[in-house]
Amino acid sequence: MSDPVTIVEVGPRDGLQNEREPIAVAVKIELVNRLAACGLSFVEAGSFVSPKWVPQMAGSAEVMAGITRRPGTEYPVLTPNIKGYEAAKEAGADIVAVFGAASESFSQKNINCSIAESIERFLPVIEAAKADGKRVRAYVSCVLGCPYEGEVAVREVVRVSSALYEAGCYEISLGDTIGVGTPEKARAMFKAVADAVPAPALACHFHDTYGQALANVFACMEEGARVVDASVSGLGGCPYARGATGNVATEDVVYMLGGMGCETGVDLDALMEVSRWISAQLGREVGSKVTRARTG
Repeated sequence: MSDPVTIVEVGPRDGLQNEREPIAVAVKIELVNRLAACGLSFVEAGSFVSPKWVPQMAGSAEVMAGITRRPGTEYPVLTPNIKGYEAAKEAGADIVAVFGAASESFSQKNINCSIAESIERFLPVIEAAKADGKRVRAYVSCVLGCPYEGEVAVREVVRVSSALYEAGCYEISLGDTIGVGTPEKARAMFKAVADAVPAPALACHFHDTYGQALANVFACMEEGARVVDASVSGLGGCPYARGATGNVATEDVVYMLGGMGCETGVDLDALMEVSRWISAQLGREVGSKVTRARTG
């Protein structure tokens, strides 16, 4: 299992979106630039959603205008609808992402519509992006559990993932939003989706609420996963999921993959410096076990 692995860094968006205190645009810009300088090929830079719903993502257009674009790095942004897409396009985004759910209850709570309605809402975004020569990524949340419904049927994950892939999304990110998954459940879920959507078009996105994220990543890699979403210093969480902690820490993923002989192109030492820096900016302890182990 020594194939190259692509890491999608989601810290500047998924990692920061639920912070309580406002974060300066200059800090967001520096975070994106520092992460790109570590050799990450994808750094999710922001979200073109209404600041009314996600206040921390206000200023995403300014972030996109202020970053120094590094050759070899892509800067995806989240776009919930065609209005968000148009704003992202104007800001110079080349990759946009839509976000759905495998749970009806979560879809209603998170984006105020049913799963079917959410897919209908995404179709104009996908078509517009296709016409503009831009790529669309899709997030599917609650693939291993929902804060409102409990366990989510794998067939629902397959159904939603297939619909988004067939609609034209180039990659489907499978998210354990509340971090309840365990390796064998993660493996079975990924394998079932990979029977309907090619494994190279799938990414795994695990939160670490129960300390299972790295094990879940490994289990999915055994089934063919080669794209992993991660957040520097384990930043993140979910406002709709009580007790849900952040994403798996990028440093921990890079360390594990390095030990497996998988090439990521990421400078771990530089990444740990970014982890320490952003943690200081946010006034919190570093969330990565690897960075904590190598600090001091």
